[in-house]
Amino acid sequence: MAQENEISSKEKNSSGDVPSSSATDTTDALYAEGSDEGREVNQNSEVLRDLKNDNKTHQTPENVQNEIIDGEESSHSSESIDLETLHDVGITIHIQSPGTEMLSVQLSSMELVQEIHQLLMDREDTCHRTCFSLQLDGVTLDNFAELKTIEGLKHGSTIKVIEEPYTMREARIHVRHVRDLLKSMDPSDAYNGLECNSLTFLHTITQGDLLEKKKTRSDSVDCTPPDYVMPGVKEAPLTPLQPGIKNSKVPQALKILTSSAWNPPPGPRKLHGDLMYLYVVTMEEKRFHISACPKGFYINQSTDETFNPKPDNPSHLSHSLIELLSQISPSFKRAFQQMQKKRTLRHAFERVATPYQVYQWTAPQLEHTIDAIRAEDAFSSKLGYEEHIPGQTRDWNEELQTTRELPRKTLTERLLRERAIFKVHGDFVIAATRGAMAVIDGNVLAINPGEDSKMQMFIWNNIFFSLGFDVRDHYKDFGGDVAAFVAPRNDLHGVRVYSAVDVEGLYTLGTVVVDYRGFRVTAQSIIPGILEREQEQSVVYGSIDFGKTVLSHPKYLELLRKAGKHLKIMPHSVLNERNEPVELCSSVECKGIIGNDGRHYILDLLRTFPPDVNFLVLDDIQISPELQVLGFPIEHKHKLSCLRQELLEAFIEDRYVTFIRSAAQHLQNFNSQKASSENNNELKSNENKLSDQANENQKSDNLENNTTDVMVHTLDAIKEAQNNVATADENQAADVVRHACAAVGSLKEQEFDFRFNPDVFSPGIRHFDDPNHCNSISKQKKLIQEAAEFLVKKQIPAFIKEHMNHTSPPMDGTSLTEALHSHGINVRYLGKVIDMLEKMPRMEYLHRIAVVELIVRATKHIYYTYMQGTDVMHLANAISHFLNCFLSSGPVYVTSNTSDANKSNRRGKSKKYSKNAVLISHVNALGNKNALSSNQSEFLLMTPKSLWMQIKKEAKCYWDYDLRCDSIETAVEIYGFHRVAVLRSFCLKVGIQVLLREYNFELRNKSTFNEEDVLNVFPIVKHISPRASDAYNFYTTGQSKIQQGLFKEGYELISEALNLLNNVFGAMHSENGSCLRMLARLSYLLGDPQEALAIQQRSVIMSERVNGIDHPCTVLEYTHLSLYCFANGQIGASLKLLYRARYLLALICGEDHPEVALIDSNISLILHAVGEYELSLRFIEHALELNLKYFGDKSMHVAVSYHLVARTQSCMGDFRSALNNEKETYAIYKSQLGEAHEKTRESAECLRLLTQQAVLLQRKMNDIYSNGKLSTGLPPIHIQPPTMGSVLEMLNTINGILFVQISQKDIAKVRTEIEKHLKNTNDVNDATDATDAAETVHKVNSSDYASHLTNSSSIAEKTGIMINRDESSKDKVFKR
Repeated sequence: MAQENEISSKEKNSSGDVPSSSATDTTDALYAEGSDEGREVNQNSEVLRDLKNDNKTHQTPENVQNEIIDGEESSHSSESIDLETLHDVGITIHIQSPGTEMLSVQLSSMELVQEIHQLLMDREDTCHRTCFSLQLDGVTLDNFAELKTIEGLKHGSTIKVIEEPYTMREARIHVRHVRDLLKSMDPSDAYNGLECNSLTFLHTITQGDLLEKKKTRSDSVDCTPPDYVMPGVKEAPLTPLQPGIKNSKVPQALKILTSSAWNPPPGPRKLHGDLMYLYVVTMEEKRFHISACPKGFYINQSTDETFNPKPDNPSHLSHSLIELLSQISPSFKRAFQQMQKKRTLRHAFERVATPYQVYQWTAPQLEHTIDAIRAEDAFSSKLGYEEHIPGQTRDWNEELQTTRELPRKTLTERLLRERAIFKVHGDFVIAATRGAMAVIDGNVLAINPGEDSKMQMFIWNNIFFSLGFDVRDHYKDFGGDVAAFVAPRNDLHGVRVYSAVDVEGLYTLGTVVVDYRGFRVTAQSIIPGILEREQEQSVVYGSIDFGKTVLSHPKYLELLRKAGKHLKIMPHSVLNERNEPVELCSSVECKGIIGNDGRHYILDLLRTFPPDVNFLVLDDIQISPELQVLGFPIEHKHKLSCLRQELLEAFIEDRYVTFIRSAAQHLQNFNSQKASSENNNELKSNENKLSDQANENQKSDNLENNTTDVMVHTLDAIKEAQNNVATADENQAADVVRHACAAVGSLKEQEFDFRFNPDVFSPGIRHFDDPNHCNSISKQKKLIQEAAEFLVKKQIPAFIKEHMNHTSPPMDGTSLTEALHSHGINVRYLGKVIDMLEKMPRMEYLHRIAVVELIVRATKHIYYTYMQGTDVMHLANAISHFLNCFLSSGPVYVTSNTSDANKSNRRGKSKKYSKNAVLISHVNALGNKNALSSNQSEFLLMTPKSLWMQIKKEAKCYWDYDLRCDSIETAVEIYGFHRVAVLRSFCLKVGIQVLLREYNFELRNKSTFNEEDVLNVFPIVKHISPRASDAYNFYTTGQSKIQQGLFKEGYELISEALNLLNNVFGAMHSENGSCLRMLARLSYLLGDPQEALAIQQRSVIMSERVNGIDHPCTVLEYTHLSLYCFANGQIGASLKLLYRARYLLALICGEDHPEVALIDSNISLILHAVGEYELSLRFIEHALELNLKYFGDKSMHVAVSYHLVARTQSCMGDFRSALNNEKETYAIYKSQLGEAHEKTRESAECLRLLTQQAVLLQRKMNDIYSNGKLSTGLPPIHIQPPTMGSVLEMLNTINGILFVQISQKDIAKVRTEIEKHLKNTNDVNDATDATDAAETVHKVNSSDYASHLTNSSSIAEKTGIMINRDESSKDKVFKR
């Protein structure tokens, strides 16, 4: 529940509100330099640069500016974007650092001086400096000044690096920086989920940077695949997930670097300039005590027992601690140089922090080393203080709201605003996550400590935290604790959509939902003054008691009405306790509070969208018979189920198309009654086209066969119908519109109007209703009911139909969930989706993924309850026991000692206790409860049988799905999934990190997991994702250019989008990765495979670091990179990348997946190219098997696979088998394309050659058998290996990239048709037709190979068409 409902007057006395800082203070805080007591300077400089600067963007051609403007949102669509403000002017300057050679660098005139600081701290020879200034002609430069504003700076100027005196703060920053340099190659932070570090293994796989590799000869390639990559592997091993770990050890430079126990300096020494003391133990076992003073660092004469801070002889006074340590320790100097060389060799993307923390679900056993700075951070007295703003905690609410108030009229202003929003939001997410973990770990004092632990609330670092339990029976009528657990997630959805609408003057709270150790914690920024008032005084809009008392406010009605237009929320009136109608523009639960800062806040947005009546048992609703057959309505565990925004948009679009058709049909009927036969004839000819087209639209087969024509004609007819309505007389037009509105159920009689009342089914709320009004409550209820029916009848079948062609197949539960959500389908419908998939053999892989997702989610619900009752001392024990019950076939052992300390006490006892374990079976779990200690008994009582009974019960209760298994063995047997895939999915879902080793799940004599296998638990963090609006506009305009065949213009626009994304998000973000993937593809199409390779390499590293090393997107990035590697002649690297992609896919979902068929075809082609025919045959035969299974025996995919099998077999000399397979290819081409088609003729020619070779071979064999030797007259058998060009051509074909030879005349014709189509689209309706156009392109892109194999051999002229198999859905990353 929201914070104003949680905090009573009693609690407010125990905690005062932190005074709000002004907007100026917040902005100054954002630009604060450096860090306080321990944040790395170079990380802050990156933040400062991005906040202050809107630089580094390429020039965009002027001729596309108007098109960009067309893509702008209405808030600034009329504005002419001033791209001149973003233009770069390059400038070359020289930098002179003490003790190093002159450095020349080229920078943008729009760079900040702080950029030069960052540059110097990244370089190997200057990275050890932190306390310095930059001077030009003796004048110190302002760190936040742009280079173009500096007086006297010109091309060729020399900037000097001047060492500055240290202060206490600067000395501590320097020591922290030295520690970070020494740890820069250590992956511990990435495994432990700290400092936004994450893993990448691309350069380990490819053994270095691909751009520095030379082309490899085919005969020098080691192409033997690892055993776990070969087709037919039962279950993928786990250890190859993180390759090269054993060889990744870096040399140790120091044994100990810590602050000395002699700190702080006493008064007399402060007067001599002592700032702090350090204690160092070198690798040579020498101990040194070091003093920090304004001039730098020197060795003093102190020992462990004696304090003598005077300088030693020699003192080795140095401005840098690195220089001092290099003088006193040769081992340090050698090791540090090695580390710096390795660090500078790493790709820049490997060193940049990610925007949000990515957690690893597996990790090796890490050595825990001494690190005094880490220890100081962990036990710092400033826990809860953001360290880079000296002397105060951050006022998160003020920062979040101030950034939203920044001006947004020009492009430069919007970039600065969006960057500030993103930066503050990212910091807030990190702080909220730390706070939530501290709350659950017991490190934060509750503001109401006297109450039950479930009812406690917390304030930490100016963030309010509440737990996901039903305190004070707020959700008693909605499902109790289950509803309270779901409510924060629904509330976050509401915050997301209101933030996206971004109505000026309407404010939402910073909100983060964190699941950690089985608890759900909601973190919210604090409204100014909320702690100083009673809750009744705070709320001026909405209801605090679920509709008993309701308030309204004119300003809130004005603001929410604006937002409601976008969100399709209907203004409505409810009756208050005095039976007076009160107007609302949101759900009753939505509360409006005016803070002390005068801002209008809304919170408790858990019912932003209308309820899902399919999961509510209501007396006044009659479900349709079709839905009743499917088991609806389903009584859900809670009553907070809502429809998704995506569903409402799809529903309204569907109704709009029906509305237009109905209007046209009625107009036809109306006009047919006119006396004028001439007019009748003219209208009939046009409107018959429409009725014919409507009939065609009802036939899905015809729609698939001629998609483009159907869409174009439909749009033409709709436009014509609208024109006819517009030109008719007023009465006629009104009559047509009225009938069309009635036909589709519009809420207004004379206007297409679809909005939803979220309160219409809320219990206890009384509505002000006029039954005769067009907006009557019964009509509103019917509309919501129809939307819920639309989900089941239209959207779920549409989702399944879309995935029937396997163009973008989901690989795991996460990608499946994203696909469902994009269609507006909630995950609670997963059981019904599985039921439909079960009847379709060609969707077996998707059925299996869906079942695994359902099982994992059901298990997650049980696990959370299980963890809440577990003592902190037994967490590892309890988690390993749970995993054994869930996934292990063997007996379940669990350690019975209450603490590690007991282990030493038992070593001398009898053998009987030496194993320190108790075998828990179903019998003794029930019969020997008293033998177990009270604090362990709960988790020990769980058995595999009891857990799987709970899973089955949860699946039925939550998803209305009957699992046909009662153990992991029967589940694997029936559904065919791999246990390691389930382990991965479960660990990622609940935040468990397990040891990286091989787990044998089928051992019958011992448990699979033990407590040493559970390394850590991580939070699962949910939050909104701020957007980059201008980048979205550039990106979508670029996409439309590409669809028109204007690749160069598209490339420039998407490059501009990438630059804008870099301005808003920084260098590392998932949307940047999508732009990079598209740019790499375009570079390849434009004939520059080397540039494609360079860009795609960055995309792979970014995906590994931002999405995860085994994320489905990472698999796709690897396959793209392998193609570009092959095109650049790097055959060995190409194969390694494909092996990696295949392994990851097998680990995620197993080998039985359409994407594996594509990867195996790629591997087979490359192995074929290097002469490894036997290996090639194994992979292509497996691809053929999968293609037959998922595409059918008449598919073009299967034809290509048969042809590749035949080609490989012919190279092996097996002409008989090759002939049989090529016959299959020919038969498919003949039946699908006809005898006259080029591909059919090519296959016939191939058959002729194979027959000729087979006859020749048979003659030779007969000659040998009859004569014992060969006669000399027979011609030799020619087995010609394929050329690299032909292999690359086929690789392009099967990966969906075509270079097609077409004339300029044809290009112009196609372009004209597309422009006409887009014009019609815009004339009808922006939202509807954008979807239609996307659908048209999608269907063209995902059509079968018949559409593009036709011209696959025409690689001569690189003018052409890009048919992109995976971009159609995966690159729609920019959400409106």
